[in-house]
Amino acid sequence: MYCNICGNQIADDAVFCPVCGNRTVLAGKGGNIGYSPLINDPAFDSYAKQSHTWSLLFAVILAVIAIVGFYIYGATSSEMDNPQALYIGLGIGGMFIAIALIQIISRKTDKDWDAVVVDKKKELKREKKYHGNDRESGWYWQEYMEFTVVLRKQDGKLINNSVRDDDTKYNYYKIGDHVRHHGKLHSLEKYDKSNDTIIFCNACGYLNEISDDKCVRCGCPLLK
Repeated sequence: MYCNICGNQIADDAVFCPVCGNRTVLAGKGGNIGYSPLINDPAFDSYAKQSHTWSLLFAVILAVIAIVGFYIYGATSSEMDNPQALYIGLGIGGMFIAIALIQIISRKTDKDWDAVVVDKKKELKREKKYHGNDRESGWYWQEYMEFTVVLRKQDGKLINNSVRDDDTKYNYYKIGDHVRHHGKLHSLEKYDKSNDTIIFCNACGYLNEISDDKCVRCGCPLLK
């Protein structure tokens, strides 16, 4: 087989690569110990760039729909005339684009940081739901389970990663795990993947088998 880090051919039963020293990926035995250098693969920069483009394009489409919709409403409705309706549409459209730009800038300026998993919590919660679209028809309580993984950054700040009704990441991380937040992808990489059978793609978040080298959804390298 070949080392998934340096690419040199090594024995099929090797646990460590004799060239670079990294733990090899053996079938059913998990991934490597250590943060993967594959984070520098150009595929991640390409994915991030495409994500920013699609986010802005989607915001522009929503903005156009809002502007055209309010203009038509102002031209056909007796309740509001143009240019008042058009101004409202322009304001809402500008808000969509501004939100997209803020999100893109936030992702581009996000920094890398290391942390440790210090706690895991699961809590049964409930929220108010209404019957249909008519709030006068009554409401009810809907229960859901919230799974939270608590991280402590190097500066001591606590970060709560919470997901509703999905315990996959809750079970994936263990207390004491060291993780790295990759800013450009806004995702976490576990330091020790040696006992894992699954791995999340750091680009799109899709759940893959640890034996895969690339994400089956987006094709980006898996940081294993």
